[in-house]
Amino acid sequence: MLSGGSFKPIIVPGALRTGLTNINNLGQTVGFFRDNAGVDHGFLLSGGNFTTIEPTGATTSFANGINDSGRIVGQYTDAGGTDHGFLFSGGTFTPIDVPGAQATSANDINNVGQIVGFFTDAAGNTRSYLRNLDGSFTFIDAPGATATFVEGGINNLGDIVGDFDSPTGTHGFLLSGGMFTIIDAPGAKATFAIGINDLDEIVGAFDPSAPNTHRLGFLATPAPEPSTLVLLAAALFGLITTGAFRKIGQPHP
Repeated sequence: MLSGGSFKPIIVPGALRTGLTNINNLGQTVGFFRDNAGVDHGFLLSGGNFTTIEPTGATTSFANGINDSGRIVGQYTDAGGTDHGFLFSGGTFTPIDVPGAQATSANDINNVGQIVGFFTDAAGNTRSYLRNLDGSFTFIDAPGATATFVEGGINNLGDIVGDFDSPTGTHGFLLSGGMFTIIDAPGAKATFAIGINDLDEIVGAFDPSAPNTHRLGFLATPAPEPSTLVLLAAALFGLITTGAFRKIGQPHP
């Protein structure tokens, strides 16, 4: 965890591996850990205490997002090997399944209660969704995409970030007011947009096109009006190294 310019390691006691996926404004953190049997489980870290977040009967789980009310979304695999999204609120798990989907993952939730994630449809295509407050789904398909991933990015204004695969490569995107803006880090062969705050500051990662280079992180800030693709792409700065992430909690093929 990075806070106040300092890095603090977060390790679930006894775990072989610990991964953090989200944090709310109260400092509550969610993620996953791998036990000694090599099985992944979701967790909540709150007030220095770890709590496993996993629906009854799940074989694996990931806690992917948390809002300021402590409502958690994630993904679990059932005994039959099917992946489902979930909402954990008030001590109760609610499955989230896109109708007709082979697999569903819930990746982020805002303070309004809107949930985003991605799913594998009946034809085997990866698409994304917004789950509305009435429980209905709005599908998110980036123009020209062969697969669209919202891996964990919706702010309280309803702006959404993600990435998509296309014949020209992997690109990040911002979806705001029904309009898609492509996000490509300069010199990148692949860009992934992962998170967005209420100032429309976007974080993510990219793979440089230069040989023998590692994946880097980025922070993108909105450019002065008018906000255009060129201005947004040019606003990338503060590059940091980051580990491989794609795609935590992705529905299995």
